[in-house]
Amino acid sequence: MSRISTTFQQLRAANEKAFVAFITAGDPEVDASVPAMHSLAAHGADIIELGVPFTDPEADGPSIQRSSERAIANGVTLRKTCEIVTEFRASNTTTPVVLMGYLNPILAIGVEAFAHLAHAAGIDGLIIVNLPPEEADSLAAALAKFEIDLIFLVAPTTPAARMANLANKSTGFIYYVSFKGITGADHLDVEDVQHHVLELKTTSNTPVAVGFGIKTAEHAKAVAKIADAVVVGSALVDILGNGESRFDQLKAIQAFTQSIKQAITSH
Repeated sequence: MSRISTTFQQLRAANEKAFVAFITAGDPEVDASVPAMHSLAAHGADIIELGVPFTDPEADGPSIQRSSERAIANGVTLRKTCEIVTEFRASNTTTPVVLMGYLNPILAIGVEAFAHLAHAAGIDGLIIVNLPPEEADSLAAALAKFEIDLIFLVAPTTPAARMANLANKSTGFIYYVSFKGITGADHLDVEDVQHHVLELKTTSNTPVAVGFGIKTAEHAKAVAKIADAVVVGSALVDILGNGESRFDQLKAIQAFTQSIKQAITSH
């Protein structure tokens, strides 16, 4: 059983929901990522989603685009992102780490070679924004050898038959995009999210995580009543990008993470 599945099993036993916290690898500096990951894990994040910087995003809003630009300027690549996870794993072997990014850098390395690299680094799952399920079999098979989950995105516009296909192919959890738009936008409609999450749950027993547009503890609490996990990204990325010092960044991350976890625990 993967670390992701184990985490959801433990949370379900405790009647809790998961907090999935997103930051971009290498932002705002390369050596900021591991301390930020440890701070997230220590103060309430159940799963860490680590963004792989990419030059041509398709779903990322301004905050995450800017964080990718900063990370790319710092020389962060997919291989460097794996090195960051390796460093994190030196003292944390329990918190699941999921990479979120695009297929292009994986193809540049090679599917099989990347699967070995990800396993060696201690990566638990992948969310590949531009990978349709029709073209995912080779990557899914390579990752499955190492119990690395391949997590698919489902959108509000996804037809029912395709939604069922994505839900059945997704392992670890299913990522439900809460609205038609980009990360960080302000379009969260909890009733609409509830409708689609309930529909997803009729097709699969895989946990459903909801992301995009969740910026506050109030948002997180409302979504936690519906979903198995809440994903927060742009708000955390902004904290890292706006902090005047490393101390300020980590202190703000600690406070924000605790507020989100407290909100979804008291749902």
